[in-house]
Order: sequence, then structure tokens, then C-alpha cells
Amino acid sequence: MVKRHQYLEKLKKLKDMQIIKVVTGFRRCGKSTLLLQFQEYLKECGVDDSQIISINFEKLEFEHLLNYKELYSYITERLHPEKMTYIFLDEIQLVEGYQKAVDSLFVRDNVDLYITGSNAQMLSGELATLLSGRFIEIEMLPLSFAEFYELVGGDRRDAWKRYFTNGGLPYTAYINDEEILHDYLLGIYNTVLLKDVVERKKVQDVALLKSVIKFLFDNIGSIVSSKKISDSLVSFGRKTTSVTVENYIESLSEAYVVYEANRYDVKGKQYLKSLEKYYVVDVGLRKLLLGNKNTDIGHTLENIVYLELIRRGFAVSIGKIDDLEIDFIAEKDGDKEYYQVSASVLDPATFEREITPLRKVSDNYPKYIITMDDFSSNNEGIRQINVIDFLLGV
Repeated sequence: MVKRHQYLEKLKKLKDMQIIKVVTGFRRCGKSTLLLQFQEYLKECGVDDSQIISINFEKLEFEHLLNYKELYSYITERLHPEKMTYIFLDEIQLVEGYQKAVDSLFVRDNVDLYITGSNAQMLSGELATLLSGRFIEIEMLPLSFAEFYELVGGDRRDAWKRYFTNGGLPYTAYINDEEILHDYLLGIYNTVLLKDVVERKKVQDVALLKSVIKFLFDNIGSIVSSKKISDSLVSFGRKTTSVTVENYIESLSEAYVVYEANRYDVKGKQYLKSLEKYYVVDVGLRKLLLGNKNTDIGHTLENIVYLELIRRGFAVSIGKIDDLEIDFIAEKDGDKEYYQVSASVLDPATFEREITPLRKVSDNYPKYIITMDDFSSNNEGIRQINVIDFLLGV
């Protein structure tokens, strides 16, 4: 079981602080495992078992607590009378009226509260209203390549091939059988589709939703709009509107299935209001729906780099400079980094195409070209880095 060091360190820093820790992210990305790892850390620090209350609402044994009054009563009866009680509530959105229970627990003395959820909407509704300024979100992603490689070991190129093909959902690292892997990913996909999107949003046309998902997955890294998607679906005989498509995309974003990257005009220094790009939370799910698309290596690579930048805490947008495009502008703490991503730049024409937009940027922030080529270089201060070295921080 690989340690999710990045997220563990955040929880350690927040330990005993009077603030609710909300861990969010796609189903099966490791939220429950993170809570278990943090509980082990607490015990190493001398915290007794009697000070820990841990409830996973996906387990049948806790079905009787899927009501906020029952949940609150259950927990308050078990609070430690003298010491801090650490409360872990996993997939809290399954509890009817959970906001009231969370709010009431938060105001009690000697309570340190940790909750997880698989839908971003939980932070934009009543919970945010009740607890404004009293919670901090830690958004998890599937395994980084560095975490995946720590788990599987061996030759790093072999590990990279697996990661590139199968994605980073933690349990996939243990599955070597193609058929079992397919069934595992399909189970996750169906669960997210039905529980986190269809049931939550009361979607009537599930077939249309699946068509929208497939379109987004097939067009990662490409500029799209809800109108473009709806027009495409209509041309194939699917009756829909751009408003419906937009609602479906919003639901998929809330369920952490897709991530939206807005476009930024470098010279105009403003965000553009249309023509976003979308990236999928895990490339293994994309392969599940689309199969192997050997001609689409570049966009898959781009998706992996995008997630890595998000994982590293950057706000990521798509750059526009004149009539050219920069794949990613990554911003954090007032600084920027510029990235181009290409499967290979060995062809001189491809290299010129990738480096030209970076040359046009007049500031002195770092600029990179990430490729699968086996060498690194530095051209006019623009660094070319192999993707494995980039992901491993070499």
C-alpha cells in the first residue's frame, strides 16, 4: 500500500486545528486508504483506539447511520470524555442531511473532524453555507507516476508503459490480467455513472450522457464547446441541445470525471470566455471506453502532464499568444511556468512548431517542452525534458 505522502503531509499539518478537513476526489482514487494511513499515523503519535471513530458509509454495517440524527447520536455516545476524538466520515454525501450532523459535531470541544466525498457539489451547497470559512478542501487525484512506480518497482520504462496504458487508479497497479483490469475499471465507471451522476442529477437519458462522456474522452486536449458537442451528436441522430450537454458536463466535473482548462490570452492578460479544453481524471478509463488509439499518444501524454501539474498544486490554463497556442500555463504563488507537450520533437518541423509559441513569451518564467524522446536539452533557455524524468522529478 503506497503512502500518499503529498496528502498525508497536508493532513499532518492540519491535525488538531479547529477546521474541518474535507477530502474530495474521484471514486477509488484512494480517499479511504488515505484516512486509514492517517489513522495509523495518529496511533504512532500515541493516539488511543478509543479516540478514533471511523465510519465508511459504503459499508453495509453502517447503513443504520444514513440519517443525520442517528449518525450524530452514534458519534456523541462514543466521544472520548477527556481527550481529542478524531472522527472520520467516509463518503459523507450518502447520509441524508449530513450537513446538520457535521455542523453540530464541529462546534463540540475536543473534536477533530475529517470527511470525504466523491462529488464537488457537497462543497457548493448547504455545507458551504453552514460552515463558511470553517473547512479546508484537499482534492485527491489517482496515483502520480512517481507513486505508481514506488508501488510496482522494476524497470521504470516498463512501469511507464503500464501507467500510460492503464492509468493510476491505485488498485490497477496490482492487476496484471487484461480482462480483470477491464472488468475492474468498468465497475468503477458504472458506479460513478449511476451513483454520482445519474442518481444525483436525475438524468433521464443515460444513453445521451454516455455519448457526451465518450465525446469528451475522445477529444481530450482539443478545444470544444457544449454547442460543438451537441451539434456533433445531433448529426449522428441524437436529439439534444447545448444546454443539456452543458448540464451533463457540469455533472461530470462535479463527480471529478473530467477537468476543465480555460484559455488565457498571454498578451491580453485575460481569460477567454469560451472554447475550453477537457481532460479525464484517469487515462485508464479513457482506454476502457475508446480502446487503444495508437494515433492519439500526444493527447494521452498531454492529459497525464495536465494532471501532474494539478497534483503539484498549480492552477492550469491553456495559453493563447497571437494565433498560436501554449499547451499549459501553470501558476502557483504568483509564479508561472509554461509547458508544451509532444510525443516527440525529433522531426525539425515538429520541434519548431512546439518551441515557437514559447519563444514569443517575453517574460522570464521557466519554459519547458515535455516529450517521450530519450534526451534532454536546453534551447534559448527553453528546457526539453523526457516525460519520465519530469514525472519523477529527476
